[in-house]
Amino acid sequence: ARREPGPERSAADEERPGADEPVSPGGRSGVGHVGGGPPTYEPEPTALPAADALELDRLVADTVIDGARYGTYTLRAASVRGDSARFRGEPRSDALLTARFGSGPDALVLVAVAGGSRHTEYAHLAAGDACRWIGTAVGRSHARLADDIRAGRRGDLRSGLHRLTDRSLGRLRARAAELGVAPEEYTAGLRCLLLSADPECRTRVFFGVGPGGLFRLRDGAWQDLEPLVPEQAPGEPVVGYGSAPPEAGPDGDRLTMDLSIATRPPVIEEPVPPPADPFRFRASVARPGDTLLLCGTGLAEPLRGEPALAGELAARWHGQDPPGMTAFLADVQVRVKGYADDRTAVGVWEA
Repeated sequence: ARREPGPERSAADEERPGADEPVSPGGRSGVGHVGGGPPTYEPEPTALPAADALELDRLVADTVIDGARYGTYTLRAASVRGDSARFRGEPRSDALLTARFGSGPDALVLVAVAGGSRHTEYAHLAAGDACRWIGTAVGRSHARLADDIRAGRRGDLRSGLHRLTDRSLGRLRARAAELGVAPEEYTAGLRCLLLSADPECRTRVFFGVGPGGLFRLRDGAWQDLEPLVPEQAPGEPVVGYGSAPPEAGPDGDRLTMDLSIATRPPVIEEPVPPPADPFRFRASVARPGDTLLLCGTGLAEPLRGEPALAGELAARWHGQDPPGMTAFLADVQVRVKGYADDRTAVGVWEA
């Protein structure tokens, strides 16, 4: 239950949802939820997914967390089963992969977030496969990719990552055929970050297919960086399929696209078949103090739909040291009534 405001509650506190909640000695809010009221589900798991004694390798943990520090950035990543799945005893349908390829300043860090359709039996398996297969593809090409990132070869990066993504998602369709199920029963959205370990390189590369969110916390304000999918006449190329995107965004960052929330893509005439979702790509130059957030729909939707959540996370992260892994997990799990899906998020803090 929510606490009633105490007599010493200030006017400034009234403006921040959950300000009546405890604050840790390090200054971090202990608020567990924001918005109009407490969520319907309990905050902790109540049921485990069903297991098959002969297929225990198909089980996925309720929660995974990871982190690292390279060059000028600190990385935090977490994936947690949603309140609804915890209550119903369903597996986490999101998958998370963090991987480093190479060593020293030539190393390349990949973080992949995949989300399967939670209403299908194979959602968690498809998401895990999507992460592993894009990891394999990137790992085999990591030396060239790392060099392209440091050299700022935007066109080469976009076309190369587009091919790797298509091949990885194509394997999902092949796997669906092996299982004898429809392609939509074995599919996943896939969103990735590529980060150079070179301290002289501040280029951060996003690519992927499917819904989710890409946000940046700069100077205490959130920016939605989701690459634009413009309305086009039939037959014109969609961004990521051969069109030439702008070289600079509103902030003057080189290697960026205009800030916008993506819209659904138009139909593309043959010979290029229309994809279910367009390939999205963005390469941007980070500034000191930035926080980049890549997430699946389970966090992207409440961030866009509940201002109190965006405000709570901005208060926790702006002007603060990067959170530890358990603190980041707690941040990702700040609950909002009406949003009970899996939450998977990757945060990159720039020194």
